[in-house]
Amino acid sequence: MPLPVPAVRPTPDPPVNLRSLGRVRVLEALTAARRLSRPELVRRTGLARATVGSVIADLIRAGVVTDEDAPRAEGLRTGRPARTLSLNRHAAHAVGVDISRDHVRVVLCDLFGEPVWDRDLHRLPDNDSGEVLTTAAELIAQARRATDVPAERILGVGMGISCPIDRHGTLLAEGIMPGWIGVRPTDELRERTGFAVRLVNDANAAVLAEHRHGVAQHCGDVVYIRLSTGIGAGVISDGRMLLGAGGLAGELGHVIVEPSGAICRCGNRGCLETVASPAAIAKLLSTGTAEPTSTAELIDLVRAGDRGAIRAVEDAGDAVGRALAQAVTIINPELVVIGGELAAAGDVLMAPIRRAVQRNTMSWHTSDLRVVPGALGDSASVRGAAALVLADAPERLAGLVAG
Repeated sequence: MPLPVPAVRPTPDPPVNLRSLGRVRVLEALTAARRLSRPELVRRTGLARATVGSVIADLIRAGVVTDEDAPRAEGLRTGRPARTLSLNRHAAHAVGVDISRDHVRVVLCDLFGEPVWDRDLHRLPDNDSGEVLTTAAELIAQARRATDVPAERILGVGMGISCPIDRHGTLLAEGIMPGWIGVRPTDELRERTGFAVRLVNDANAAVLAEHRHGVAQHCGDVVYIRLSTGIGAGVISDGRMLLGAGGLAGELGHVIVEPSGAICRCGNRGCLETVASPAAIAKLLSTGTAEPTSTAELIDLVRAGDRGAIRAVEDAGDAVGRALAQAVTIINPELVVIGGELAAAGDVLMAPIRRAVQRNTMSWHTSDLRVVPGALGDSASVRGAAALVLADAPERLAGLVAG
């Protein structure tokens, strides 16, 4: 007969640090509204007026919050100007890193997510992860030197990568980025920089950036599709990132749109990537020529009115729209955002996407749906990687003040 398991008295939770909690609440309110008066902070946080006053004094001393005159309404000249509080956008920073098959981009962003330093290097070897990560670390060091931001004022590094990532942070790089198989990029970059690193798929980073800074602000249900070297999607549902059971939601590039089409690198036939990625379109146009057409050259041909290039992009747009129609039917977003290099083709791409989505969905799914190009262009993924860090800025800033 097994022995009874002795009862274990639970360890009491440590007491809540009310001062630190107050800092977090005040910083959350200022992050959301950018500028508030003391009475507004009291109402938004639910804290006592004395607590708000004490917390604000701490934050001002630490240089995290500024106290300034509120802008006057035009024509109003009398009376003492109101005082408002706002975050000092330069009190701390976040690093964003975007890694694809042939480039690495690094930005240093202020607390509002605006880049204060930005550099993009192309033609890196996609089969040498060590060299790419070392380059990223060197760029981060350059950003710090150029801006004089001390290490303790960098909240962390967000890294977006054009590769599926499971919930355990493992890159599923087979057939996509062979030099990255078995690599733990968060560990590798942390060792090179000393900063905590968070990892995100590039399409998920892009939807986060458009939601925070771009065309998807104030939208709770968004699908972002990135038409780049690969095709992927990021989804925000009811205001939260949709990742799926394994962290792999949004692999729209591998929705089958041509069952008898070309064999995809994933092993299936006729995936969206085989007909609508810039590389697939460029390959189609390059048939019979010595050199493949680059994405930039493809866009130039479209803008110049080349009939072959226009037809190829229109056909790709139709395929993208058919794949998106399935996502629209299942997820029911209010907004679809088109990003990636191919989005530069403009209405030649957008018009067939919209037609195909409309044609392949039920009317009540599309009656209020908007399908629009992204506002952030090729900076969406790298700014979204930084935004991943900035999402925790109130807690991190409160810790800095406490320290």
